[in-house]
Amino acid sequence: MSAAHDHHHGPAKGISRWLFTTNHKDIGSMYLWFSFAMFLLGGTFALVIRAELFQPGLQFVDPLFFNQMTTMHGLIMVFGAVMPAFVGMANWMIPLMIGAPDMALPRMNNWSFWILPFAFAMMVSTLFMEGGGPNFGWTFYAPLSTTYGPPSTTFFIFAVHILGASSIMGAINVIATILNMRAPGMTLMKMPLFVWTWLITAYLLIAVMPVLAGVVTMMLFDIHFGTAFFDAAGGGDPVLFQHLFWFFGHPEVYIMILPAFGIVSAIIPTFARKRLFGYDSMVYATASIAFLSFIVWAHHMFTVGMPLAGQLFFMYATMLIAVPTGVKVFNWVATMFRGSMTFETPMLFAIAFVVLFTIGGFTGVMLAITPVDFQYHDTYFVVAHFHYVLVPGAVFSLMAATYYWLPKWTGYMYDENLGKLHFWLSFVGVNLLFFPQHFLGLAGMPRRIPDYALQFADFNWISSVGGFLFGFSQLILLFVVIKCIRGGKKATAQVWEGAQGLEWTVASPAPYHTFETPPDPALIKAQ
Repeated sequence: MSAAHDHHHGPAKGISRWLFTTNHKDIGSMYLWFSFAMFLLGGTFALVIRAELFQPGLQFVDPLFFNQMTTMHGLIMVFGAVMPAFVGMANWMIPLMIGAPDMALPRMNNWSFWILPFAFAMMVSTLFMEGGGPNFGWTFYAPLSTTYGPPSTTFFIFAVHILGASSIMGAINVIATILNMRAPGMTLMKMPLFVWTWLITAYLLIAVMPVLAGVVTMMLFDIHFGTAFFDAAGGGDPVLFQHLFWFFGHPEVYIMILPAFGIVSAIIPTFARKRLFGYDSMVYATASIAFLSFIVWAHHMFTVGMPLAGQLFFMYATMLIAVPTGVKVFNWVATMFRGSMTFETPMLFAIAFVVLFTIGGFTGVMLAITPVDFQYHDTYFVVAHFHYVLVPGAVFSLMAATYYWLPKWTGYMYDENLGKLHFWLSFVGVNLLFFPQHFLGLAGMPRRIPDYALQFADFNWISSVGGFLFGFSQLILLFVVIKCIRGGKKATAQVWEGAQGLEWTVASPAPYHTFETPPDPALIKAQ
């Protein structure tokens, strides 16, 4: 018996370890490596866009390919880079944070990861098909994606279905784990905020992913089976597509930021060496944001035309989201206030997150104001807004989390000087890249165009330089991670002086199996 038991304690050897693993740490690592590969691919597509826009006139690619690049960049970054990265963080850290031995549904966990590479292989393969890949924007509005879409659209629809299935399975797993597998003494209001934000995110995913599946199925039927859901000639309505898409799409952007709030809420208290200010209000604010995310979707559609009552409702509901978000920003600043702060790389990324995400929030409130949105809509101002929320927001939080937990994952400290170099190049690069785009948008430069008028040349030049700086500085991150895996200064179990929580009570690197017996309840403190 003991021999059989021991057999299950170490990882398998070779490729079968990764193909057949049910271990949350292995699966989390695979998600993270996959998402980083997708980040580099999506980033390459973005650099094609920025190279083309370096100066007016057509330089490198033809307009149709340019549109395929904007579309694939968006799809890969949202569904291939940001979301799988957060799922990887969840897989690795949630069981450690709540004192669980693994995820609740370990075999489904393996399956929900392994269908992703096939989905993205299919999506990227469309670029090599006749008529090219999707060229209708990441929002794939009908009829551009149905009546006028390339033949490869069907493949794209299948890929979206698969990644939707993966997300739903991952979300079910997170909910089952958090609700059923917390260690004795780990009440809901003692959970780390990363766990709370992921619990709420998982409910959002389960609520909206079926809507995405439905809308792409309707596209499929319009293309192949003679229906006319989105075709006015057959009694359908292209605006119906937009309502369905954004009913998914707006909660989706909160799905991409709520786990980031959880990460920042773990990092700031650690490096301020203080308990998080206002834990309860953070939980309620997260739930409020999740609720409000369902009733604001039409703010993406002001220019489509809607009754005054609709414009007012969606405008005020959208501006209301600034309140719980403001509560969070206040609590982060209050946590730092009079703390014994040190500025290691995770803290630098977390502070940059708070500052730059707040800028993105301000421009979001501007876009929420219906009459001025008529001017801003579909200009580079919108591009600047959501990239300020997603790059210094979601992506910076993922970088912060990587530096913060890397010693726990590998057992070695990363190179702090290289980490700081990566931070400063990314910080300067991201601001050079996206800040000028606000000015371009206010001056009237439309989105999704491969060529532009001469008056926009200077800001585009600056933006492109920032883009290449930001893009290439990510290679430093790759180098730091590989160097850290290969060795370095040994990390202690606690790693960071101010770190609190169950994940810092296990050894570094975290053993392959943890919390096979529940942790001592005395270790579980209020956050």
